[in-house]
Amino acid sequence: MVNVDSAETKTESAETTTKPPKRTRIALIGTGGRSEMYIRAIYGQHADVAELIALSDVNQGRVDFYQDLIKELGGTEPVASFAPGELTSFIQSNGIERVIVTTPDYTHADYIVEALEAGADVVVEKPLTIDVEGCRRITEAVAKTGKNVVVTFNYRYSPRNTALKEVIQNGVIGKVTSIDFSWVLDTVHGADYFRRWHREKKNSGGLLIHKASHHFDLVNWWINDVPERVFASGGLRFYGEKNAAERGLGDRPERGTVDGLGHDPFRLDMREDERLKALYYDNEKFDGYLRDQDVFTEGITIEDNLALVVDYQGGPTLSYSLNAHSPWEGYRVTVNGTEGRAELEVVERAAVESSTDKKTVVDPSATPIEEDDAVRRNGERLVVQRHWEAAYEVPIVNGEGGHGGGDNLLLSDLFNGPGVDPLGRPSGYIDGLRSVSVGIAGNKSLDSDLPVRISELGLGVDLSRGQA
Repeated sequence: MVNVDSAETKTESAETTTKPPKRTRIALIGTGGRSEMYIRAIYGQHADVAELIALSDVNQGRVDFYQDLIKELGGTEPVASFAPGELTSFIQSNGIERVIVTTPDYTHADYIVEALEAGADVVVEKPLTIDVEGCRRITEAVAKTGKNVVVTFNYRYSPRNTALKEVIQNGVIGKVTSIDFSWVLDTVHGADYFRRWHREKKNSGGLLIHKASHHFDLVNWWINDVPERVFASGGLRFYGEKNAAERGLGDRPERGTVDGLGHDPFRLDMREDERLKALYYDNEKFDGYLRDQDVFTEGITIEDNLALVVDYQGGPTLSYSLNAHSPWEGYRVTVNGTEGRAELEVVERAAVESSTDKKTVVDPSATPIEEDDAVRRNGERLVVQRHWEAAYEVPIVNGEGGHGGGDNLLLSDLFNGPGVDPLGRPSGYIDGLRSVSVGIAGNKSLDSDLPVRISELGLGVDLSRGQA
């Protein structure tokens, strides 16, 4: 006698196990350069778990650029598009579960809050936001809605940075007492922040927030501690109209993509790069955005030289510096502990030589390039030395893709959900707050010439150790 119920149950069970996973319905807002990584991931390795429903931007030309890319990636038809002002209605009318925000920094808080309140989770490019008001609004929206915000700190996933994390976390150098962190941006990558929207602090919060929030997050994560007090110094000492005049550079064009200009290593002619031309130059008619402003014109309100002292709640002190006009690019980190010292040195571009360097390879960490320099060479080295012992080098194993394979690991966590990670690489909005809090306090210190306690900023949430 056949047990019909049991047979049906087995059939249903088999169907359940073979049923494809549900795909998360995603809307992406902000179709600049940073959005491509997510679009490629959705139509590539993570197509089984993610579905791009729509794109949104104030510039229809850039939306069309990515619609063409989607077609190249195998999309059978264009995705929907909507105006940024229609975010709430689009989320609610189309069952959007997650919004990816890759817009300019000053807009992050607006889109994050609106998306949360409309019922979607959010993935946002760093920085989380640029000021105290934005932090407060985001913390209130998270508390009110219970939705999730992820800040994409891909540097955590870079093998060289995870190698240093393992050394510290495993107690090899004992309890951390101090960190010295020097980051240099070269005259390709560093200069680029002074020709785009980043050049105005009201848009980006300056390099202390837009760029250094990555670095502050690394330190917070490396030592598993929370910043407490910040003192900053810095200024605009290389780029800008005043500095150009002092060095006798003469009259400058307002932008780089014009005819009749001679050789100029600081000039960016977008017509020389197919992607920049198609994404930005050809679409200026839609919004008037100039991607190639001259780095020595007026209107720059951010700093190009910065130094900070940051005290941590657990006791360590961070000495941090950032220079945006170096002849090479990379960083050096030294971590001192009660039982020894760890030193990480990274050279991402050994030299900028106008005769050989591809100026449109803006970020050499995301797009590795080779340089021919007899003295300084691209590469990375992590050296550990315990007290009373000889130094030794820790091997660093890189993967495929940007940031030594770190981007692929980040994307896997984003789209598949983070698994158990003993290094704690997946980050939430509290991590985002902790990273921008250093830059916000640093900007306040620059204005006041005084140290600033982060607890007195009023960010809307307790960032103390032990908090999620």
